[in-house]
Amino acid sequence: MSLFNCAVSLVLPVVPKPIVRQFSRRYIAGSTTQDAFRVAKSLARDGAMCTLDILGEFIESTAAATSNARAYEELIRKIHAEALAETNVSVKLSALGLLLDPRLCLDLMRNVLTVADEHRNFVRIDMEDSQCTDATLEVYRTLRDEFPGRVGVVLQSRLRRTLRDAELLSRDGANFRLCKGIYLEPRPIAFTDPELIRGNFVLVLEHMLKRGAYVGIATHDERLVWEALRIIREVGLRRDQYEFQMLLGVDEELRGILLRGGHRLRVYVPFGEHWYPYSVRRLRENPQIAGYALKAMFRRV
Repeated sequence: MSLFNCAVSLVLPVVPKPIVRQFSRRYIAGSTTQDAFRVAKSLARDGAMCTLDILGEFIESTAAATSNARAYEELIRKIHAEALAETNVSVKLSALGLLLDPRLCLDLMRNVLTVADEHRNFVRIDMEDSQCTDATLEVYRTLRDEFPGRVGVVLQSRLRRTLRDAELLSRDGANFRLCKGIYLEPRPIAFTDPELIRGNFVLVLEHMLKRGAYVGIATHDERLVWEALRIIREVGLRRDQYEFQMLLGVDEELRGILLRGGHRLRVYVPFGEHWYPYSVRRLRENPQIAGYALKAMFRRV
């Protein structure tokens, strides 16, 4: 990371919203459901699937949690009405009140899955920072037995615990998204060396696939894509037994390579009114992009 980009990440709070909005257009579908559906249909024409995420995690009231759950229920109904057969949803449990009232969060997530089950859809429970890990996995354990085939969870190769979590959770019907993880955690609980994070990704992925889990291989790291393809070939998986996953607006060239190679690929598509905090967080996570945003600001003045 250059000193310039590092410095830029520290001054993000004062970057004008119009500049952040300019950055966000590539990575966020827009503010409305129709914006998200427009992107989903465009991805479908390119041969890609998608998962939709309504922005707005870490809410501060149970009323907001209930409102978010209802928004997801309505989103699932609209996906069905639009006949977007390869579109599902991703939910961060902090948006449903995980850190405020875990029991309410479980009930709200159960309501969302009831609607998903009625419409033969699927819900991915996103993983957040380490304060949420245990509670998130507990919600997944509870609900996957109630809604078999309708719910999956995310594991992060950055965390030291992840291989053990995969061992405990892998069984018939297990459905994971495996990613490196974006949250910078303390060294006692997380790897900090990029090569160790990569190595753990490969180790965990191999364990999951050999145990028969369905895995969304979520990475833009072509070295990890290569390793994943190697494991897929060694295990002898069919095309319908795994998928790759990528973020909207990130490495579209690699996305095209995978699609042309005949692999299933799903794009994570965030949308909603809370685009600004999400965008600032992404800029902080990737200071290089933050540097591009600041340069764009100076070009406009």
